[in-house]
Amino acid sequence: MTERLTPSREAVASLVAARVRAIPDFPTPGVVFRDITPLLADAQAFATVCAYCAQAVRAAHADLVVGIEARGFIFAAPAAIGAGVGFIPLRKPGKLPGVTLRESYALEYGEATLEMHEDAIAEGARVIVMDDVLATGGTAQAAAGLLERAGARVVEMLFLIELAALEGRATLGPRPIDTVLRIA
Repeated sequence: MTERLTPSREAVASLVAARVRAIPDFPTPGVVFRDITPLLADAQAFATVCAYCAQAVRAAHADLVVGIEARGFIFAAPAAIGAGVGFIPLRKPGKLPGVTLRESYALEYGEATLEMHEDAIAEGARVIVMDDVLATGGTAQAAAGLLERAGARVVEMLFLIELAALEGRATLGPRPIDTVLRIA
């Protein structure tokens, strides 16, 4: 990946705000879904967001980038490549072929489980966790718990969008959290 000048957080936040749309009552009534597909369809905007994320990985001195299925993969994998580090996927149950560790959690509209290969991360590895949206914090908390149980050190959690009214940040404890765009 070619080295680029990294845009400011304000510039990336503006770009995200202009290209992410709100879909009311999806997947269930009362939930406002943040659709990132318009952002992904704009090659320059997508590249800019990925460059910003790669810089965040470098600044955190992370050994690995961990992406949460599925939309977290979209930003985590290019950020890992851009930063020159490895990528670890956290998957839904039954998607990984080896022995796995698992963590279940509550969503704002249901329950879910994350898995990762038991041997995916070396003891003491510095990891940055990436996902597209921080809502209630359940998914991110499960990811961090799973990684810490495996011996990793979560040095940062990076989200494209934070839905501040859902107070997910409060569930993540003292871990460093970075969000590009905070929506009230």
